[in-house]
Amino acid sequence: MKKKAIVIGSGAGGAMTAKMLNKEYEVTVIEEGKEFHPLSVSMDMLAKFRKTGLYFDERLIQLFLPNMRIDNSSHEMVMVYGRGVGGTTTLATGNAIRADEGLKRIGINLDDEFDEIYQEVPITTDHQRFWTSITKKEFEVMQELGMNPMPMPKMLRPNACKLCGHCSIGCPTRAKWDTRELLNGIQVITGCKVTKIDISGHEAKCVHATKGLRHFSFEADVIVVAAGGMGTPDILRNSGIECQPTLFVDPVLCVAAPMKEARQNRQLLMPFVSQREKYIISPYMDWLSFFFNKDWFRPMDGIASLMIKLSDVEQGDVKKGKMLKTLTEVDQQHLKKGVEDCREILLRMGAANKDIFLGTLNAGHPGGMLPLTPNEANTLHSPLLPDNLYVADATILPQSLGLPPILTIMALAKRIAKNIMQ
Repeated sequence: MKKKAIVIGSGAGGAMTAKMLNKEYEVTVIEEGKEFHPLSVSMDMLAKFRKTGLYFDERLIQLFLPNMRIDNSSHEMVMVYGRGVGGTTTLATGNAIRADEGLKRIGINLDDEFDEIYQEVPITTDHQRFWTSITKKEFEVMQELGMNPMPMPKMLRPNACKLCGHCSIGCPTRAKWDTRELLNGIQVITGCKVTKIDISGHEAKCVHATKGLRHFSFEADVIVVAAGGMGTPDILRNSGIECQPTLFVDPVLCVAAPMKEARQNRQLLMPFVSQREKYIISPYMDWLSFFFNKDWFRPMDGIASLMIKLSDVEQGDVKKGKMLKTLTEVDQQHLKKGVEDCREILLRMGAANKDIFLGTLNAGHPGGMLPLTPNEANTLHSPLLPDNLYVADATILPQSLGLPPILTIMALAKRIAKNIMQ
């Protein structure tokens, strides 16, 4: 009889761990959200209502995308993350960039796991043929400025892409790969919120969860928490395991300008990337700002936008699902430098300085509150955890990536699953 494994969360870490463990365990995935469905209303229709004042709070986006969660409790930035089958991977832009430098520094080498993922997931840069003229121009300008832009590897089936620009709100054709594809044949219980884990001695005994008004208990031989950087810390603390106030969030800020026929709303988001010292720059249609930031009340196809994604100082907390995070002075300095870089690019593309505007500062990659250290380089298992309880998401990353994290989290989850089975 197979042993039982409970995996909490179905995003990058949870789904990969579940798929791996399913070879030797009877796996049940517990997911707080529901099945994912992409946006069914046309963006053109939604855009017509912007000036009515209906879109006065970012959390209203959940009316159209129930799987998207917005936490705007911080006065400085909003947190955006996914809650549903596939986690945030359904709402991410499918980037497959390797971001394991911080892990290498503490002795963790995931070369084998990355190689396996490259064989299992459709990863390609064969999307340059879809780039708009503005995107090509941005690429050329950044080359001229010595920013070394590179086409972004995508988890994508290019021939199925309809160039709808919906990468970050749910791909309607499934051209963009997400972790739902790892869950075939695995039991997934949706709409079920894990509250805590019973721990006795060095063993995790039982997972407690609620679904509506009902309470459930799940016993298992192995338990893996992968509820994301916003969910995992609360579960651990409720279970008596303290986390550290070392939250990072990879803040995102877009710098944009009006530009005729930019058509960024009709192309892959983040088609290429320039890696700077503490941030990256990439073309990105910022739908959150487009609907909820009045500076963005312009024609949908007439905005050229560049994203800054920052590697922030690991300082902050999550409590009861709320982000407690303020950018440090160092973060502000790096963000200012990123804005200057984007401004220079847009000016060289013909934008007027007075017409350049900023988006809404938001955070989308929370993690780091139970960081791995060199002592756990082999086990990937914190000594604070019982022997049969593992964490397999961004919570255990030792530092902010400032890069799309999905590929790295999946590689980390693969290694954790191998360690469990061994």
